[in-house]
Parts: sequence; C-alpha cells; structure tokens
Amino acid sequence: MIAKKATGEPKGITVKILRCLKPYSFLISLSFILAAVSVVLTLYVPILIGDAIDLIVGQGQVDFPAISRILFRIGIIIGITAITQWFMTVINNRITFQVVRDIRNKAFRKISVLPLKYIDSHSHGGIVSRVIADVEQFADGLLLGFAQLFTGGLTIGVTLLFMFSFSFKIALVVVVLTPISLLVARFIARRSYSMFRLQAEIRGEQTGLINEMIGNQKVIKAFSYEKKATERFDEINERLEKASLRATFFSSLTNPTTRFVYSLVYAGVGFAGALSVIASGGAFTIGRLVSFLNYANQYTKPFNEISGVITELQNALACANRIFELIEEEPQIPDAVNALTLGPVHGNVSMKNVSFSYTPEKPLIKGLNLSVNARHRIAIVGPTGCGKTTIINLLMRFYDINSGEIAVDGQDIRSVTRKSLRSSYGMVLQDTWIKTGTIRDNIVIGKPDATDSEVIAAAKAAHAHSFIKRLPDGYNTFITDEGGSLSQGEKQLLSIARVMLIRPPMLILDEATSSIDTRTEQKIQQAFYSLMEGRTSFIVAHRLSTIQKADVILVMRDGNIIEQGNHEDLLRKNGFYAKLYNSQFSV
Repeated sequence: MIAKKATGEPKGITVKILRCLKPYSFLISLSFILAAVSVVLTLYVPILIGDAIDLIVGQGQVDFPAISRILFRIGIIIGITAITQWFMTVINNRITFQVVRDIRNKAFRKISVLPLKYIDSHSHGGIVSRVIADVEQFADGLLLGFAQLFTGGLTIGVTLLFMFSFSFKIALVVVVLTPISLLVARFIARRSYSMFRLQAEIRGEQTGLINEMIGNQKVIKAFSYEKKATERFDEINERLEKASLRATFFSSLTNPTTRFVYSLVYAGVGFAGALSVIASGGAFTIGRLVSFLNYANQYTKPFNEISGVITELQNALACANRIFELIEEEPQIPDAVNALTLGPVHGNVSMKNVSFSYTPEKPLIKGLNLSVNARHRIAIVGPTGCGKTTIINLLMRFYDINSGEIAVDGQDIRSVTRKSLRSSYGMVLQDTWIKTGTIRDNIVIGKPDATDSEVIAAAKAAHAHSFIKRLPDGYNTFITDEGGSLSQGEKQLLSIARVMLIRPPMLILDEATSSIDTRTEQKIQQAFYSLMEGRTSFIVAHRLSTIQKADVILVMRDGNIIEQGNHEDLLRKNGFYAKLYNSQFSV
C-alpha cells in the first residue's frame, strides 16, 4: 500500500518544490546563466587540448609557440571558470537556504493555526522532526539538486552539441546507449522513494520517543521505567537501521550499474573513433579523437554524479513530502469573513443544546444547556473524564462544537474573532507553560507594554514577588522553558501573575492552585476572590474545599450536568455532589 502511494508522489512533490522556487526565479536564472558559461568554457578546453596534440607532429617539429598560446588560453579559461563556479555556488546556497527558510516559516505558521485535535493526536516529537530534521534533509537534497542536476543537465546538452559537431556517427553511439542507464536509474529511484519515506517516518517516531523520555525523566525514574524505555528505543532504532540500510543499499545499486553502461559508452567511442582516424585519411585527427573521448567522459560524468547522489535526492523527496503534508494539513476553521470583535464584555455566557465529541464513535457531551450570569463564579466539578476540561476547551474555542450554540453576551462565539474571544478570558491551567526568557518576560506575555510597577503589583497579588526577589537577578533572572530551578508551585505562581496583570473580564481557573502548598494556596484564594470580584469566573477543581464560595456549582457526570446549585444547597440534597464532597474527608 505504501509503495503504491509513494510511486506516484515524487512528481507531485517536484511541482510543489518548483512553486517554492518561483519567488527566486531571478536568482535561478542568474545561476543558470553562470552554469551555462561555466559549462561552455569547461567544454571548450578539450578542443584546445586536441589542437595542442595535433601540433605535436614529431620530434623536432613541435610548434612550441603555438602550444604556449593554447596553454595560456586554457589557463585563462580555467581561471574564469573557477570564478564563475564560485559565484554560482554562492547563489545556489542563497536560493536553497531562502527556500528552506520559507518552508520552515510556512510549517511554523501552519502549526499555529492547526486545530488542537491535530496537535493532541500527533507525537510532538514527530512534528518537531518534520520542521527540523526533515527540512535539513530536504535542504541537503535541494543543494545537491542545484549542484548536480542543474549543471549536469547543461553539461549533457552542450556536450552533445560539441560531439555531433565533431562526428555525427560516433555521437549517435553515445545517444543510443544512454537510455539504458536512464531506465536503470529510474527503475531504482521509483522503488527507493517509498523506502526513504518509511525511514523518515521511523526517524520521526524516534524523535518523538526521545522528546517524551527527556520531558518525563522524573516519572521514568520514579517508576523505574528506564529499562522499558531503552527497550522501546532499541526496537525503534533497529527498525530505523533496517529501513535505512535497505533504502541505501537499494538506491546505491544505481551508481555501479550506470557506471558499467558508461564504461561501455566510453569503450564504444574509443573503438569507433580509432576506426574513424584510420579511415578518414587525416580528416578526423588524433587530437579530435582525444577531444571526443574527453567529451564522452564529460557526457557520462553528470550521469555518474547524479546516480551517486540518488540516495540523498530520494531521501530529500521523502522528507519534503512529510513537510508538505504538515503544511497542507487542514487548518482550524477560520474566523468568519464578517467576524466581529467581541467587546466590551459583560460576561453573560450561555450554552444551548451543545453536543460535542473528540471522536465520532465516542460521544461525550450531548444536548448540554447552561446559562451563566455576568460576574458570577461558576465551579465545575465531577469525576475524571466527565467533561470538565472539555467545557473549558469549548468556551475558549480550542475545539468547535458539533452542534448547538455557545454565546457570550448573546453573541455566538463562532461569529466573533478567536483573538477577541480569548483575550476576554484570563486562564490559569494546572499544566504551567514557561517560555525561555526572563521572569518579567513570562509575566508580561498578555501585556508586553506593562510598566515595572504593574508587573511588581501583579506578582505581589499572586504572592510571587517574594520568591522572585530571592532569585539572582530578580525579575531579570533568565530561565529556560523547563523553568530552571523554579519549583512547580513557583511556575504556577508566575502563571497566576500573568492573569493578575491583564485583569480580563472573564476568568478560567483549571486546577490553578494544584501545585501550591496549603498556606500559599489560602493567600492565593484570597487574591483570586479579589480578582474574581465583578468578573465571570469558571473554576475547575478536584479539591471541593476550594470552591465553596462559588455562586453556582455545576456537577458533571458522563458529559452532562446532573446537579447545580451552591455548596449548601447541594449538600442538603445529599446527591452526587454530597458524596464527592464527603469522600474527601473519609478515611
């Protein structure tokens, strides 16, 4: 199945690559002109060498002045050719890396507009492998394409013109034998493509595993998973080795088989040329034969070089296909053409007959209705997998509902821009995100123009100021995306400080204090109560003691709201919520 699909793909990929090259048509044309000059000059040298040989007619009869003039001309031509090839190399490098830059930009921008379902359903390491490793492999192949295919094609064409101008019959011998090597190369290339595609896929799988292992080292060590992880890596590595060896071995057959054909061509030219020298009576000289043999070698050399890099070229095509697959993935549903900007937001939120499922065969939320008044605090509780976080995903339009309507202030969220919708929410998640940069950089993500006093005020409100001041450079301390020496709780305090800084009209707190000690949590809760004052707030919590002051508590089970009311009302009902609440205090 893979082979069938892959067989028809290289042509389509070539068209896509040509589209990427189109903006650089001027540089490509310039490179083509330089290549043509270089090829013509290079192929003019054998004519001069042949002329020099013909001037050597015997001892004492050598025309040294004429030979000296020819050698001088050869030296000039070689110098010009070297300079031309240098300029051509510079231009080819520039084209290659600009194309690679463009493709990486497209891939990165596509990642930013891909629906979360794609990110959630694909290995993060595999996606990284496409943007980094596959693009590098493609760059190597593209550079080889310019260096070998581009110049080689010109060399073949111009050499044929020179050979036919010398002797039509001998040139015909070359042309007749050439298709044999082309058929062999094509046969091998078509079959090695699918092998290199499989190699690229396994390499992406390996990158994903390495990414997974590095990012979860504490869990791996805590559960003594090192041996199992190594076994998984060895298994993938073994498959990668087999796929790589198979692809390389099969494609490497091209070079020796084509070289054999070209050796036959060279021998055929030598034999036919020798007969022509004998039979021509001086019309076809030894010098001409030497020139012709040089041309035969020049003619076959590009084929040899191309077949020699066939491995890299097929690998590059396979990698390019994976890159274009990512670039051509369906983006998230774009904002409507006439999408409105949401605001100013009062905070009335409603869900009418909402249905949603991550996969069609497994329904999650069915016919959900909810009405939230502005400035109310809404807590969402329930067992794991009941749909709490899904509600948040739908409110933020990380996922689009299958049916029904979600509205903010009476406005369907599908009719407003995602940016204006999401900027209306402040969000603190259980999983914190820290970016590489300073502590200050991490706080001002939502408000880059914030003043130092605003940043400090937000940090103090989040109870983060004290630990920040203890850092070596305070707010200018540089940290990596892993947070450096910061604890999980300290990273979560920075996330809370971000929200404290922007003070949006609506809040989403998804286990926002799960990594914070009890004493600090009490202080944060007070800060949150102050922040939530006058704002619509959605609070997802497992510790029910943290949501007792919510105006409305929604109790979810299997994607449905089965109970709602305040804390006291729900306890009096002695229903599912009461059982959940009391279970936290049972021994």
